[in-house]
Amino acid sequence: MKNLAQIDPFLYGYFENEALEHGERVGLALLCASKNLPIKFSRQLLPETTFVTESGSSGYSPSEGLWFSDENILKLAEECPEHKETLKKYIQEINILRNKSKLLNSEITDALNDSGAHWGGGWGGHSNPDYGRIINFGTDNIRTIIAENRDRHPDEAWFYRSCSYTLDAIDILGERYHEEALGRAEECESEQDKAFYLRMAKAFHTVPKKPAYDFTSAMCSFMLIFALDGSDSPGRFDQYMYPAYSKTESKEEIIDLLSRLWDYFHDHRSWNLCISGSDESWNDESNELTYDILEMVRKKGYNTPNLTCRVHRNTPDKLWNAIADTLATGTGLPALYNDDVVCVALEKIGIPPEDSHDYCMNGCNQIDILGKSHMGLEDGEVVFTKCLEFTLHNGVDAMTGKKISIETGDPVTFTTYERFEKAFLDQLEFVTYNSCSSANRYQQMRGVFEPHPLRSCLIAGCLEKGRDYRNGGPLYNHGQILAEGIADTGDSLYAIKKLVYDEKKYTMEELIVALNKNFEGYEKLHHNFRNCEKFGNDIEAVDDITARVLNRFFTVLKRNNTYRGGVFTGGCSTFNRAADYGRQTAALPNGKLKGEPLLADSIAATPGRDTHGPTAQIKSVLKFNHFDACSGFVFQNKFEKKMFGSEKGKASFIALAKAYFANGGQQYTVTVVSPDDLLQAKEHPENHRNLIVRVGGYSDYFVELDAELQDNVIERTFIDV
Repeated sequence: MKNLAQIDPFLYGYFENEALEHGERVGLALLCASKNLPIKFSRQLLPETTFVTESGSSGYSPSEGLWFSDENILKLAEECPEHKETLKKYIQEINILRNKSKLLNSEITDALNDSGAHWGGGWGGHSNPDYGRIINFGTDNIRTIIAENRDRHPDEAWFYRSCSYTLDAIDILGERYHEEALGRAEECESEQDKAFYLRMAKAFHTVPKKPAYDFTSAMCSFMLIFALDGSDSPGRFDQYMYPAYSKTESKEEIIDLLSRLWDYFHDHRSWNLCISGSDESWNDESNELTYDILEMVRKKGYNTPNLTCRVHRNTPDKLWNAIADTLATGTGLPALYNDDVVCVALEKIGIPPEDSHDYCMNGCNQIDILGKSHMGLEDGEVVFTKCLEFTLHNGVDAMTGKKISIETGDPVTFTTYERFEKAFLDQLEFVTYNSCSSANRYQQMRGVFEPHPLRSCLIAGCLEKGRDYRNGGPLYNHGQILAEGIADTGDSLYAIKKLVYDEKKYTMEELIVALNKNFEGYEKLHHNFRNCEKFGNDIEAVDDITARVLNRFFTVLKRNNTYRGGVFTGGCSTFNRAADYGRQTAALPNGKLKGEPLLADSIAATPGRDTHGPTAQIKSVLKFNHFDACSGFVFQNKFEKKMFGSEKGKASFIALAKAYFANGGQQYTVTVVSPDDLLQAKEHPENHRNLIVRVGGYSDYFVELDAELQDNVIERTFIDV
């Protein structure tokens, strides 16, 4: 009969040490799992460690930390009746833990969340650990950091023990992979595979305990930790892998490993890998590996990982040309970030240049400092259109008829546009504060009850402070709340100003009645509001209103502190939620119908509403203060595929991107596709399985999107310059 340590070692290791602190129990559980759970190689023959049993009952999730499922544990009890009573006891303890972690809830905050006005917290989020800590220095070096700091924090001895147990677990896995690779080599019929396994066996004789000595050993070290941490976001891969890359003579070996890795990234939907950038003296940091990665993206044609390339005032023309060549393949990769804006934005919230220039992205495009922060996970979102809906209905959700927000006055009684805008800003501030509050509740819950010793070993500040990654340990602990429906709101506010207050063509009462009737019987009014001037066309009056409300949002965020120990900042990236937010919003003064899914999916115009060309759209977008956006501030364009088919067309794109960045733009992503392909793919998806487009802040296969999101992409204006 197998004991529980063999059947589900993480559960056993955690619950059999119930008298200890949570973090120490997690470290011991990881140690138990490293000894007992099966290890494997992926189909690319790369190490792939995931601490989940066949029954799926393991209590460890890389992104969530502690994670327990009653359903899975009960399933395990059915499969192993000899351990049923013990497993039932575990469930009782889990429920005690859950009850302890339930913080006071706010009914108002939860109601706003249910309405689609905002969300805050609720998930563990992405992260950017410094994998280079282990690749280039080894676990022994991290043990040295522990030894140097634990005596300074005697009350946190349990924290240092949890980290030491985690490092022991990593080393045990390395030893097991060494033996496994030797065994696989003996069984291989292919001499090529045998040689590959022998190289890995040799590597695991050194790593992860000691520094990597070539690209193979670096890749072994990276994969062990990356897979163990959930195959999330590699961060500045071309920087921390370059020391080992530069010691490797065989280019064939490097390209083979990169090819295997890109297949792994694609199989596991890995997220953001960042290349290039500048140091604090504005020296370019691109290297040979940077160009190898771009070439691999062109070769594979995958939508993953979500490649980001940092550009700046000294980015060489060679890199700009490689970027254009890669975008021409139609993957939507790489996304471009402007160091000249991002670094300044980070420095405004207290991050010094030597660290601001070490930023990277995780997930879609949230900004983090590699191995030094816990701030890029995306803490929540605020939907501007819903705040406008509350303004028009004095705190009532027009979709349900329930009053869930504050009263800001009956808009029928407002005699000036300024009074109406003030009411909107009050609604926006209230919803924003509630989103921050909700995010902080979850931050506190995770900080206290869901420690993460693995990431604590890989994030600077944690070991020095004696504090967990989730509980204020990292050097920087700011938060990020994203804005959605920006252009739709700006268009609506301008239409109200022009048609109700300036021209007095309609009364506020008429408008609200028309909105409540979804414009039925008010076709002329609907036509006039729908065809009023729109954001994205370089119309100063519209752009000024849109920028004013967004910049106010950024100001309000910075008045809010995070539980982890920083301030909230903002950005805009809808992921794939734009259509959902549209469905949850009633009719609006920009002409949007009740529940209509079309909504702006970035900082640019509502799809199809920009009609004055790319220069006009860029000038509108630049009215925003990009230097206050410390999260991804996504600006998306859709280019004709034929344009990228010529050197002149690619040069035109580069000139456009450079102009945007030189004038203060933060981020730029593009979809390169032909109009006919999009329409044909919607009608005959079976013939266009590999068609890739940008969605929110990432690339995805067009045919796998919901119909409303497909329409969103189709509606976006094409650029052909």
